[in-house]
Amino acid sequence: MNALSHSYADLESRAYTTSGWSIAEIISVLLDSGWAWAGLAVAVGWLVTRARVSRPAALAQGGAVAGVLALLAATAAYGVVDAIRSGGEFAWYESESPVWWVASVVFGAPLGAVGACVRRPGAIGLLARLTVPVGAALQMVVLPPGRNEVVETIGKTVVWTAAAASIGFIVVRFLVKRRRPDS
Repeated sequence: MNALSHSYADLESRAYTTSGWSIAEIISVLLDSGWAWAGLAVAVGWLVTRARVSRPAALAQGGAVAGVLALLAATAAYGVVDAIRSGGEFAWYESESPVWWVASVVFGAPLGAVGACVRRPGAIGLLARLTVPVGAALQMVVLPPGRNEVVETIGKTVVWTAAAASIGFIVVRFLVKRRRPDS
């Protein structure tokens, strides 16, 4: 998406730089946000552990390993595609790449463990399900996406809307399930 969005960008133009945008750029900015990467680790942690019936600790460990591996694989894929796109060499050891390798391990483990907790009943499951949408909304306050005010506003609007809808759906579903008598 980065390559596609840059092919439409006229960064030489002052007007485009200060107020221009494209759908490809919005998608690129959203996919390159921290909440999207966190969502990958949570989703993979959930997918790997959803079919297993085991102790919660074993599920969390499996989810943690899956989260780390997912972020490491995504980081590697990002580096390979970026190197191919730019025609350069694979510079996995240069500049900021080591930061992302370490971040994949440091954040992938707890996020994957959170994903393993998504199916748990009660408050733990609810908090696990709310992690990504709440994190996405919070990121829009702390570190909004985009290179100009227009892209930032569109990005914030999309994420806040999706986060609010997700949070509402998750909470309502939780409350409805709680009120339902066990059969």
